[in-house]
Amino acid sequence: MRTTVDLPDELFRRAKSEAALRGRKLKDLIEDGLRSVLDMPTSADAAPKKKPSMHDLMKDLIFDDTEGPSDLSTNPKYFDDFGR
Repeated sequence: MRTTVDLPDELFRRAKSEAALRGRKLKDLIEDGLRSVLDMPTSADAAPKKKPSMHDLMKDLIFDDTEGPSDLSTNPKYFDDFGR
């Protein structure tokens, strides 16, 4: 089947150059690339995962459940002389 696809100039040049280096036609290189993407397994593991925040990474290091408040803003002693 024949189709038209718009590619950025740089990507087209790189693909054409790579095809020439491999001694292949550009259409064959594009077909192989498309097949490899479509043949990849799709799963929840392949989806990008949310990066943990710094708080998430360090919360276990600051307090464990038995020591003090989990959030310092809930302890009134930390507000002594605040704003003076």
